[in-house]
Parts: sequence; C-alpha cells; structure tokens
Amino acid sequence: MSTIDEVKDRIDVVELISETVKLRRSGKNYVGFCPFHSNSRTPAFVVFPESGTWRCFGQCNEGGDVFKFVMKREGWDFSETLRYLAERAGVQLKPPTQEEQVAADEHEHLRALLEEAVTFYHHQLTNTSAGKAALEYLRQKRGLRDDTLEAFGLGYAPNSWDAVLNYFKNKDYSVEDLLAAGLLSEHTAEGQAQTRLYDRFRNRVMFPIRDARGRMAGFGARILNPDDVPKFLNSPQTPVFDKGRLLYGLDLARKAIRTLDQTVLVEGYLDVIALHQGGYSNVVSPMGTALTEHQLSLIKRYTRRIVLALDPDAAGNQATLRGLQVARNAMDREQDPVFDARGLLGYEARLQADIRVTTLPEGMDPDEVVQRDPQEWERIVSEAKPVVIHVMETLAAGRDLDDPKVKGEIASQVLPLIEDLPSPIERDTFRQRLARLLRVDERALLGSAPEARPGTRRRPGKRETASAPVEAIASTAMSHYILEMHCLGVLLRRPDLLYRVDRELQENQEPRLSPEDFEHADHQAILQVFQQSVDQDLAAPLNYVFNSLSLPLMELADSLLARTEKLDPNDEKVLQDLMRSLIELRLRKVNQGFEYLRFAMQEVQEQGDLKATQYLQSMVQLENRRSRLDQAKGRYTSRLTAIRQQ
Repeated sequence: MSTIDEVKDRIDVVELISETVKLRRSGKNYVGFCPFHSNSRTPAFVVFPESGTWRCFGQCNEGGDVFKFVMKREGWDFSETLRYLAERAGVQLKPPTQEEQVAADEHEHLRALLEEAVTFYHHQLTNTSAGKAALEYLRQKRGLRDDTLEAFGLGYAPNSWDAVLNYFKNKDYSVEDLLAAGLLSEHTAEGQAQTRLYDRFRNRVMFPIRDARGRMAGFGARILNPDDVPKFLNSPQTPVFDKGRLLYGLDLARKAIRTLDQTVLVEGYLDVIALHQGGYSNVVSPMGTALTEHQLSLIKRYTRRIVLALDPDAAGNQATLRGLQVARNAMDREQDPVFDARGLLGYEARLQADIRVTTLPEGMDPDEVVQRDPQEWERIVSEAKPVVIHVMETLAAGRDLDDPKVKGEIASQVLPLIEDLPSPIERDTFRQRLARLLRVDERALLGSAPEARPGTRRRPGKRETASAPVEAIASTAMSHYILEMHCLGVLLRRPDLLYRVDRELQENQEPRLSPEDFEHADHQAILQVFQQSVDQDLAAPLNYVFNSLSLPLMELADSLLARTEKLDPNDEKVLQDLMRSLIELRLRKVNQGFEYLRFAMQEVQEQGDLKATQYLQSMVQLENRRSRLDQAKGRYTSRLTAIRQQ
C-alpha cells in the first residue's frame, strides 16, 4: 500500500468533513450545505462513505476525495495537504532527500529572519521618533487605524545605511543570511576590491509580504520622500520570494474570497489594506507585476470569479490598443501599465474562470473610493464587465462611430478577441453586441472575422485534458479508484493518445477530459502535470512528469506505469477500451447526480417548493446525457468485440 493509499485508508471522510459541514444521513450517504458557496436553499453537498468521496451538486459542481476537500478548504497544494493528513492519520511520510531537506531548512531559516525583520520595522514605525512621519502619513493621509497597521504588520525602514545590519549583528544570522533574505544589498565601486554592504530599504514604509499560508516571503516598500526613487521597491528574487507566484493580502483574504465566491484584484498594497479596513476583505494585489497564470491559479483554489479593478490609465485607450497585463510591469521600474486582453481570455479558457474588468473614477485610487463612500466601491465592482465588452466600449469611447474607418478599426481589434473565445455561444453574443455598438449588420462582422490557419487546433484549456483505462478494468464491479489508476497509467505510457481521446469525446458530444473527471486529488494532480507535459516541447512527456512531481506522487506515477507495462500492442484496441472506460467513469458521475436529485426533489416536495420543477428539468437533462453515454459505451464495446474477432 502506498503512503497516499494508507492515509486515505485511515481517514474517515465523513468524520473529517463533519468538522466543517453539518451533515445528516440520507440513505447510505450524507448531505449538507456546501461550505464553498453561499445562498443555497437546499443541501446540495453529498458525502459518499463507500467511495470516500464528496460532491457538490449546486453552484460549485465540484467534488473529490479527502485530499481535494482539504485542498479546497485550506487553499493548499497536494504536498501540503498530504503532510497535514498524514500527521492526522499517524502515517510516517518517507524522509525527504538530502537536497530537499537542505532547501527546507534554508527556507525555514530565512522565513524566521524575515519574521524578526517584521518586528524590527514595526517597532521603528510605532515606537521611535524617526518613524513618526511614516506613522502620521499612514494614519492621516491614508486613513489607516492602529488595528489595521497591526493586522498587516506595517513598518518603517530607518533612513540609515546600516540599521538592519547593526540590528542583526548580535543575533544568530550572518551577513550571507541577510543578503539571501533580500534585506541587504552589496556594491563594489569601480576600481575598488572591497564590496560595500548596505540596507536595501531606507526611509520607506514597509509592507510584509506573506504567502497564502501566512508565511513570510519578503517586503514591499514605498517612499516617504517624493524625491526618492523608485517609488516602490520589492524584495529581490530569493529562495522564498518570487513576485510572480505571490499575491499580496491573500493570507488574510482567503476566507472572504471563498465566502463571497469572488476576488477583486487592485494594483497597490495600500489599496488592499484600505479595502480590508473598509469591510471588503476579498481583495488582493499582484504587487504591480503583470498578472501571471500562477497567480490566477492561486485564486482559482478559492473562486473562479475574478474582477480586475483598474485605474482609467491602465484600462484606457492607449493601454487597450497595446494590449492588457493588469497594472505595472514592475513597481521597481516606472513603466506604463499595459492591459493584455488576449492573455486574459486565454487564462479564462484554461482556468475555466470568469474574469471581468471595472474601472475607477478618474483620478481616484481604490482606497480613496472606499474612504469617500464604501457603497460606491460595491457598485463599481458589481458593474464589472467581461473583458471583451470592456475593450470594445473603451475603444469606442469618444470616437465618431459614424465614420466607416473608425468602425473598421474597432472591429479589427475586437474581432480577434471574440474569435479567441472557446464558447460558440459567447462568440455569437459578443459579435451581436459589437454589431449593435457599431450599428452594422452582423453578417459584415462575420465576413471580416479572421479565419483559423489551416491545420491549427484550438489549444485546450486546463480543464480539457484526457485520460482513460484498459480493457480489464471496464467492469462496474471494479473500484472507481482502480478505474482512475488505469486511466492515468495508459496516458503516462501512451501520451500520444491524449488528442485522439479528445476527438472521440467531441464526436460523442462530450467535453474534453479534465481533472474534474477524476474523484481523487492525487490522480487530479498527476493529470494536471501530464497535461503540462504534453503541451511543452522541452522534454519528453514522461521525463517532464517525473521531474515535476513530489516524491509521493512520483511513487504513485511509477506504480501506474507498472500496471500498464504489458499494454496491448493493438493501438485501436487500446483506444477503444480507453474510451469505454472513460464513458464508464462519466456514467458513474451522472448516476450520482440522479441519486442527489431524487433526494432534493423529495425535500422540496415535502416543503411545497416550486424548485421541484427545476429539479425535474435537471433530471431530464441528466437522463438525456445518460442515454447518450450508454449508447457510446455500447458502441465502444461492440468495436472491441469486433477487434478481438479479427
């Protein structure tokens, strides 16, 4: 038994989830209200003790095993969740390699140093005469309360070249540690052999930057003297600080983001702090960097509804014409903000997110808006528009829409964005919207839409990958977990089948494969890495997978390969069996849906609720899909039989 299997075997899924969700028994399963979204009148969250899994049949439409539940609840990755559940279950994890242990110790040492630096800077702000100007600035000009300063750990870096160096001189940290943590800088003057050390941050307001788990990673710093440059300065890249993989305020915003099922991204540290103080705790900041896919993936752990709150300069005509990267390209350098609409649409497709854009009143920052009128901020966010709508309206603002050349110019910039959308319904809707805006016949826009290059294929999103198992596993008597294991085993051994499976699914009016097709978080994690391995071309897919997985997942992947070592040499037979088994996985999910809807209908009928009609309609839709899946499964079974008889 693998370490992951042993942890699952020892954890009672009902007991663990009951700590968060009030469950009541319904037949052989348990039901309750989903902890990951609100405004539900009917318990849509079901726990299946027999399979050790759960599923929300409401707004989330997500599910998984104990690992997935803890990952979604805490916002952790698989490795963090494994450590937590292993400790809870009393399972001894295999010791890390020597390199992993050295890196972990180094990171812990640097984080401890940074925590001491937080204390040092905060003391300088609140208890020294040198920090009075900074304290006055934060209290009076930015309107921050003392409890807010404490909650965010704000501080002040003295106007000195060696204050930090002297403070840590008699502590258990070396100059090398201070350099590695990004608290010191070094400079060798031309013609001199000796290197000069000095404090990186001087006469600045200090903003501790933490990861999603609240662990110190680095600092952001803002000038007090308007003549100093740069205006904003962050910690340099260190072993624990990577600006593109962090979001400021996420550690304090996680709960609100999950509760509201929405996050708002703003540009600055003080914007985040002021909005939290004003009661809007679902706000984070990419810290002035171009928004990265990793940052959006972090957010996706808590919500798929994302609003970008941009100032008019960042979202205005010039920026839109250049395309949208959200905020500034690095606060350490003064650059014009750019807005890469095409990039955001790509993120939307890959992450299955809902990304919207809103703009602030001219000349105002978010902190100024919320101080003037908190309800105004709420209205601004509620009026956020889809990216394509934002771009077309921004381009059209103040233009002569009676001028055919202006119409053509706007259409030439908006149509490529529309054609990038994966949903044909969205493409149709936005074309109609653009046609009304420009007051032209929609057929004229269809005629000018860019055609796809021959031989190209729309790149699948992260939810659009593939997997399925081998012939002997197709029996419904086999464990769902075993069925998933063979799905992954075949894919790892035959990555070339991925796109063939996607095509087969589309021909059966089914969406491409995604990690959500699997119930178990360890399988989902491997499938996600496998998809990345197929998309890249720097290494062989299998090498990429093993180089990217943690040790426990690497062991699992190795066992999956061992299961498919004697894969049938007949490619067509493998593919047909793969498809039959995948259809079986989806049928099981549909049957789970039926089981829940029967329960839900009984509940609402007893209460005389009109929602029974909606549930009945959902059952009809599920029945249609089940019929389609049953027919597809029969076709693949017949094809397998024919291949055997050849």
